[in-house]
Amino acid sequence: MGINTGISTKHRQTIAEGLSKLLADSYTLYLKTHNFHWNVKGPMFQTLHILFEQQYTELATAVDTLAERIRALDFPAPGSYLQFSKLKTIKEETGVPTAEKMIKQLVADNETVVRAARALFPIADEAGDEATADILTERMEIHEKSAWMLRSLLG
Repeated sequence: MGINTGISTKHRQTIAEGLSKLLADSYTLYLKTHNFHWNVKGPMFQTLHILFEQQYTELATAVDTLAERIRALDFPAPGSYLQFSKLKTIKEETGVPTAEKMIKQLVADNETVVRAARALFPIADEAGDEATADILTERMEIHEKSAWMLRSLLG
């Protein structure tokens, strides 16, 4: 059975591809934030441990929302580390940086997600895909706020 929601196949495919990249970056940011939650140390430990947990918990819900939107557009959602590694732009962290470097990385990574969502927004708007536009708006707002909260810890 085909899909007939008023969005062309071409637009749905382009949007699904953009959402897949956003999903890969969001999942990578989730994993990195969770890693930093586990491994942060120093005088800001308690503050960062709690903040990182709040942020990765929010991201866990976000990746589900993104994947489900891709499926609603009738395309398969990427769901493996291999697929994510080909789609993501955020760099993974395999070491244990200082708390300050963790914060700086997460600021940059949250801003990367904002830019990815912002770049996809005009395509969703052109296609009349308000559902995706709503998700993108929410992602931009949340990641801008996350970046601001992290930046404020740097003084």
